[in-house]
Amino acid sequence: MSVDYRKITLDGLWTNNPALVQLLGLCPLLAVTASVVNALGLGLASTLVLVSSNLTVSAFRKLVPETVRLPIFVMIIASFVTAIELLMQAFTYELYLILGIFIPLIVTNCAIMGRADAFASKNPVRASVLDGLMMGVGFTAVLVLLGGMRELLGTGALFSDMNLLFGEAARNWKWLMFEDYPGFLFAILPPGAFVGLGLLIALKNIIDARLEERRKQQTPKTLTGSKRVRVTG
Repeated sequence: MSVDYRKITLDGLWTNNPALVQLLGLCPLLAVTASVVNALGLGLASTLVLVSSNLTVSAFRKLVPETVRLPIFVMIIASFVTAIELLMQAFTYELYLILGIFIPLIVTNCAIMGRADAFASKNPVRASVLDGLMMGVGFTAVLVLLGGMRELLGTGALFSDMNLLFGEAARNWKWLMFEDYPGFLFAILPPGAFVGLGLLIALKNIIDARLEERRKQQTPKTLTGSKRVRVTG
């Protein structure tokens, strides 16, 4: 069976994006996207778990009995989440404390379990790793876009506290829109997350509709000729 790597890439980044199309993992997506650093931290953690779990599930897919498939998938995902937790505690402890319960909750993220069950358990390793990577990058991109939009509108700044993820070298990455910006509290509260995600979904739908309209205009129309009718016996 041939694997369409281009389709896998487009599905993860756009066509079947887990956040904008499948609408999976919305609980952490809406909860931690008050800033770019929080969104990027959770996105990278989710991507690592996606790639690792897809790789493992695909490698052992022929050895896993059908009756205990889902419990084994949960154990695999939980093992990688635990490893990510330990790494964050060792290297990005303050960010780990900020993200809190949402790091362990990656185990229950439907996007990760869904890819393990729907794709990795049925496809070879290379395709499964690419699928996990593209789904993770697509999910992370939405997290960062939403986090950047909320942080900019809410505080008038962007890339605050990036040193929590990248160390002291990133302490000066903060960019201010205005020095005396009063702030927009709604943007960094939970309702702002819902409104922001709704705007991103609406923007994607508009782009998809225009692309589909352009595709129809570029598709040559098939001319149907008149039928020849036999009138003599």
